[in-house]
Amino acid sequence: MSRGSVRATSLISDNRVGLLLLIVVLVALIGSLKPMFFSPAFVIGPMLTSIAIFTVVGLAQMVVLSVGQMNLAVGGMAAIGAMGSAMIFQAFDVPLIVGILVGLAFGGAVGALCGVLIAYAGVNSFVVTLAMSFALLGLVPAVYSWVSTGNAITVQTPGLAELGRSKLSDLCLGDVCGPDGIPLILFVALAAMIVIGLLFARSRVGREILLTGSNDRAALLSAIPVPRRIITVHTLSGALAALAGFMLGASTGSFTPGIGQEFMLQSFLGPILGGTLLAGGYVSVIGTFLGITLTVVIRQGLLLFGVGIEGLNILLGTILLIALSADRIRSVTGARSRLRSARADTTVKTEEKAVVS
Repeated sequence: MSRGSVRATSLISDNRVGLLLLIVVLVALIGSLKPMFFSPAFVIGPMLTSIAIFTVVGLAQMVVLSVGQMNLAVGGMAAIGAMGSAMIFQAFDVPLIVGILVGLAFGGAVGALCGVLIAYAGVNSFVVTLAMSFALLGLVPAVYSWVSTGNAITVQTPGLAELGRSKLSDLCLGDVCGPDGIPLILFVALAAMIVIGLLFARSRVGREILLTGSNDRAALLSAIPVPRRIITVHTLSGALAALAGFMLGASTGSFTPGIGQEFMLQSFLGPILGGTLLAGGYVSVIGTFLGITLTVVIRQGLLLFGVGIEGLNILLGTILLIALSADRIRSVTGARSRLRSARADTTVKTEEKAVVS
């Protein structure tokens, strides 16, 4: 095959291309049936805000999936991270960036604790993060009721409202303003995508994480500090979940114990639809973004057609089951292909030895 044909075949088989085409088709279809779908203020803006928040949640799950593990406590970590930011804002009136960093530290500390238990105690990530999820489910509301009479914290820190609810159209240079419907919070998600993408593509730590996910025993034999890399991904997952919780609190203007309750399903949908392997060893930042975008577009379209939350959850759950099945089929097919290749090589070598003898 020519080089152009190989590139075309690779492009067609790329999962991200299929997701992008599906998103374009759905947007055109929904927009033609419901023209209100293209309303910048009522649909596009809120939809892009949801995409931004859920993309960061998807990245939080993706970094843990990179080593073949999972984080069932992303919602709780988001809640405790947002709570940490809100408490430091309320108590000390610190600048915006300081509050964000404190929230990331809260989430990262919880994630690091999970990572230590998994790496050194040998407990399965499913068990550890599930237990942590239940612990945070009780801890976060208890702390909120202690520090706030209304069980919510409203923050008036300068810059918070602008970050959470302003759009590019609010930024003007003279008489020229940005386009309407694009929220500033979307750029926070893009920054997180760039950082995580560079981590896995350009850094030694990222390569070691992927090697750990591909084969942890081989990684150990290659002098890769596997326990430390496991702790690294769980710490990073907790920090990203906390960032998503902060973004949600900033977009609504209030920090409550309910932050993160709808994060679990979205955290898996984005990476798995985007091509991240459940078994570890491969991630896709762009794929995660496209997977989240697809689910948010579907959700917004169904809401415009009057489909209730129950039907929406059924559809999203079905999409996740299909994606999980596809991932399993892909893994089994790949394993069988490698086995057939190994058998073919063995047969060829045996025949060559027979000819020589």
